[in-house]
Amino acid sequence: MSKIIKVQNISIGGKKPFVLIAGPCVIEGRTFSIRLAKALKKVAKECKIPFIFKASFDKANRTSINSFRGPGLKKGLAILKDIKKEAGVPVLSDIHNVDQLDEAAKVLDIIQIPAFLCRQTDLVVAAAKTKKVINIKKGQFLAPWDMIQVIKKIESAGNKKILLTERGVSFGYNNLVSDFRSLEVMTKTGYPVIYDATHSVQQPGGLGEASGGNNEYVPLLSRCAIAAGISALFIEVHPHPKQALSDGPNSLEFSKLKKLLNELKQIDQIIKK
Repeated sequence: MSKIIKVQNISIGGKKPFVLIAGPCVIEGRTFSIRLAKALKKVAKECKIPFIFKASFDKANRTSINSFRGPGLKKGLAILKDIKKEAGVPVLSDIHNVDQLDEAAKVLDIIQIPAFLCRQTDLVVAAAKTKKVINIKKGQFLAPWDMIQVIKKIESAGNKKILLTERGVSFGYNNLVSDFRSLEVMTKTGYPVIYDATHSVQQPGGLGEASGGNNEYVPLLSRCAIAAGISALFIEVHPHPKQALSDGPNSLEFSKLKKLLNELKQIDQIIKK
């Protein structure tokens, strides 16, 4: 059983009910983001599931130089700050370089290290030094037991507020596969494990100038992960995935969220009795 990590009044880990971490891949504007955050909070509240909003202020790892990256650090953090105030929820976003940390730490409740950057020692240690909760995504190129070394980097800065996220492993070209054994392996580190159900169905670079995805499998993989006893579920949600400015093909349509959450809650209650 993992330790419990507190994010405001939300407890992640142990035998606590799973937490929903959801939002669009990238911030698509202030009005849209606040409206979606409030809608997600409403659904989560109706399902009695703790909720944390996620969205990126800068997608620095887009496939194409022409892809939309987001509003950037200053504008993006201002929007996330407004979401915290107006929707009344904790917020998570990812950082890509050390220079972003000072400003990000003033707003974010959880600082996320992207999968591609999980072995960047200077970035990981600098993030840990903020003393914020750190969500570190397991790289698509790592075995689950390799995350022990990443954990040691964070702990070296005196920070033990760690979350670990599984988001699939590279399986040939432009494809990912989920090995659910990794959830058990990472749980044995003692830290809460999150399953990223939408990036796990991503097809990196699969459309040539953008990533593809198979979002029809998000509900299935979510059910499997909840049955494995995870502490939180990470899902990118969009009202109209085909119109999303980033990661639409692997995003869950908002209208399908409530039904899925009700199913997942029942599974979670059985597993964590």
